[in-house]
Amino acid sequence: QVQLVESGGGLVQPGGSLRLSCAASGNIFSIYTMGWYRQAPGKQRELVAGITSGGITNFADSVKGRFTISRDNAKNTVALQMNSLKPADTAVYLCNADVRSINGRRTYWGQGTQVIVSS
Repeated sequence: QVQLVESGGGLVQPGGSLRLSCAASGNIFSIYTMGWYRQAPGKQRELVAGITSGGITNFADSVKGRFTISRDNAKNTVALQMNSLKPADTAVYLCNADVRSINGRRTYWGQGTQVIVSS
């Protein structure tokens, strides 16, 4: 069984920074794309940022220039550095990974971590 566990959410003032981390564990053979999604109340889940195993990244337009994503393939971890946070960034952030394990290839999700940007 593969599990994704996020950490690092919390309350931050506008303009502040937070770093989210996600660790994948289990009988993992390889991880392809890893990423972060977010879902605000009453809104659809949206992709925030993704990164391939080769380090190619993509970002939602709303976070470009403010957020960075990185991963450690040896440790099966991915991190999201969020700077210049805005109230509009308030959401539950979910880690996502495309994993090949003993159960085959499928997408896994973390349980989510709350980010609140407010003064």
